[in-house]
Amino acid sequence: MSSSRNESETKPEELPFIAPTRRISPMAPFNWLKLGYLDFTMAPRQSATYGAIITAFVYLLTFLAYQYGSLSFLLTLGSGVMFLGPVLAFGLYSISRQIGMGLNPRLGYCFKEGRRHLGNELVFAVLLLVVFLLWARAASMIHIFYPQESDAGLQSYLTYLSVGTTVGALFTLLIFAASAFSLPMFMDRKVDVVTAVLTSIHAVLRNKLAMLVWAAIILSSLVFGMLTGGLGLIVILPIIGHATWHAYRNVVEADNWPHHSDNK
Repeated sequence: MSSSRNESETKPEELPFIAPTRRISPMAPFNWLKLGYLDFTMAPRQSATYGAIITAFVYLLTFLAYQYGSLSFLLTLGSGVMFLGPVLAFGLYSISRQIGMGLNPRLGYCFKEGRRHLGNELVFAVLLLVVFLLWARAASMIHIFYPQESDAGLQSYLTYLSVGTTVGALFTLLIFAASAFSLPMFMDRKVDVVTAVLTSIHAVLRNKLAMLVWAAIILSSLVFGMLTGGLGLIVILPIIGHATWHAYRNVVEADNWPHHSDNK
């Protein structure tokens, strides 16, 4: 028997609990960004379409939050983001995947793949929603640190801000670690949500410096996009999405898991 077995012969019970991951250079995220930009130039119409949809969604959320900014309404908007975000991201991963397969990217193919992975998308969205609700609950509890005295000093406000920033950073880190590589893995392989999420967290923890650089690139890009009135997001968001696909391909060794069949 050959030592290299075909992917289809790998039984589920023989698969590891998480996929192996590679150690990468702290400069690797800049190469991901370059590859993401190249994907955008190879499919500008398809990529910009997704970018425009996401940007329009951001404008809509901003307007609704300004008009009806109650806590319950903001929670409802946040819930919608948690469900729609993964769905929109899958389209960008699909474009990069098609380019890597030597195909001419088609939006119809993206929608087809999005429907195929809808189950995993919804499960992941529910997990994000739970984290989001816990985050909202924690944020409301942090208000006990808000100074009530009219003559409260600077130290009191700094305590409030430091607690809020720390709690927010912890939840942001959790969401970032869970989603950094799990969504592209859903697109690429037949894998369950638990394996994909734990693989993503393991990959982030194993490459802390590189992922810190990647997070800084994403944050600075989004800030720049917002400074353009949001119009820059039409290009920036697709590039980040494509780059995320290449980040997954660079870091996660998922060869043990079978590919999805394109005829299903």
